[in-house]
Amino acid sequence: MITLYRLRFLLTSHGFKYASKFISNGQLLNLVLLPCFASGKAVSSYRKDIHGVSHRKAVKVHLTLNSFSTVTVNRLCWKCGSSAELFFCPSCNMIQPPDDKTNYFDILKCEQTFSLDTQELQKRYVELQRAVHPDNFSQKSLKEQEYSEEQSALVNKAYRTLQKPLSRAVYMLKLRGVLLEEGTDATADPAFLLEIMEINESLAETCSQDEVSAIGRSVREKLKDLTERMNSSLNKGDLLTAKELLAQMKYFTNIEEKMIMYSESGSISSA
Repeated sequence: MITLYRLRFLLTSHGFKYASKFISNGQLLNLVLLPCFASGKAVSSYRKDIHGVSHRKAVKVHLTLNSFSTVTVNRLCWKCGSSAELFFCPSCNMIQPPDDKTNYFDILKCEQTFSLDTQELQKRYVELQRAVHPDNFSQKSLKEQEYSEEQSALVNKAYRTLQKPLSRAVYMLKLRGVLLEEGTDATADPAFLLEIMEINESLAETCSQDEVSAIGRSVREKLKDLTERMNSSLNKGDLLTAKELLAQMKYFTNIEEKMIMYSESGSISSA
């Protein structure tokens, strides 16, 4: 069975640079992934102790069918040297520096799944911001103030990314080494691109709020369907389909944003 270290090497060291080759070559993708997914269980663990630095970290990675990786980070408090958690040290209650290797799902303590509970996500976000907000550290040391600002900014970024389906899908695929190219997708179905063009033309030509509302309902239904299909594809580990669905979600989300602009200004922007 392929080791996790080998899989990690393929999907990170090469994945980000050659992601399109890995995704477009179904045979190669299956060769890498299927042996690991066959058992449906965690296949390996990886631990690396970094010597010569004050903050030692132990990272354990589990690969499962529904969650590509769950990362648990253990480190030492910069102040007292005790074992510290992600945001605070349980021994001295000192705020900790952010860990840029921790993914957004772990930061907000939610399951790494596309169909996450956005209400719980918001609840966790509010709780974290209350704890790490810079206003709470205005009378603390400069280092604590710095860490508070960095942690608060990181929590904001994580929440904004996971809050909406499109940015969440982009991020989840990025974690798997799959990037969506900028600009028009040359591999997109011509019929789909024609559908998008016709919707945009209809929006540009309409003078009726009723017509805009009808288009809006249709677009929302499309996005709902794409969201459900995206969730299914990610759960199955079908990254090729997920990438195609992501491109479609991007187009329809852009149309939805144009309709919001119309409702606010009464005209559709061609941008």
